[in-house]
Amino acid sequence: MATSAAALTVLVAGCTISYSFSGAQIPADAQTVSIAYFPNNAPMVAPLLSPTLTDALSERFQRQTRLSEVRENGDLAFEGEIIGYTSTPSAISGDEYAVKNKLTITVRVRFTNRLDPQWSFENRNFSAFLEYDSSSLLSDVENTLIPEIVDMLVEDIFNAAVANW
Repeated sequence: MATSAAALTVLVAGCTISYSFSGAQIPADAQTVSIAYFPNNAPMVAPLLSPTLTDALSERFQRQTRLSEVRENGDLAFEGEIIGYTSTPSAISGDEYAVKNKLTITVRVRFTNRLDPQWSFENRNFSAFLEYDSSSLLSDVENTLIPEIVDMLVEDIFNAAVANW
């Protein structure tokens, strides 16, 4: 009994993963995160998309981790670009007119975990979308849709990087 307790103590003491209430698994010795500006390289551009995405990813790490943000070379580092911003018909009525459109945003992300490189990934694409009524112009609804889609993208990027999903 004492032997198994001692073995468990050694096993637990040797772990280097830190757990948080957000579900993040961050190396215990990680202190910093760097998040580079995500430029919009999509054929169709929404001016506020790049800062909205970059700021939302930064805020997620500030709110849900203990990491300090640094300009570059963080223990965990994110960079990438927006590669898709499209609006397409998603639901057609009986008379073959679109009744719903879908706004899709695609982001290519490079994540570097300098402390545990096996969790790094290169050029992984993340996409998210929302539908809107086709009687609305994209320019009228994008200020509402973009923050919601960005929240979905940030959730997926965060989980891929530090939740090991």
